[in-house]
Amino acid sequence: MSRGGPTGATVRAAEGADAAHLRAFVSTRRGVEGFVEPRTTVSEVTLLLVAHDGEWTRRRVPSVKWAHDFANRLGVPSYDAAVVGIPQRMREYNRRQKQGEKAPNPFSSPAPPRPTSPDA
Repeated sequence: MSRGGPTGATVRAAEGADAAHLRAFVSTRRGVEGFVEPRTTVSEVTLLLVAHDGEWTRRRVPSVKWAHDFANRLGVPSYDAAVVGIPQRMREYNRRQKQGEKAPNPFSSPAPPRPTSPDA
């Protein structure tokens, strides 16, 4: 469904496919948090989901209330992005993607130092 936005442009309301995408993201990642982004002059309300490693997805949603209710139904904490901002782990994830790095494994630790010989 489309409707005219504040700029006269046609905008798309959240559709079933968007909600399904958000549900799939939550069910296939761990440590997901939701950040509800308010409507602006160029975009509708969006729900930004960020996983523990910073991987993220964003979709348009019908309203701020819908976004918080949706997240709560899935057991995902949700915050107003205009108040708390965007998590640092998302920025780090984007940086790693640009540089072609893999996400750090939170379960690994650095290799122990190699023993040095007394002759060295």
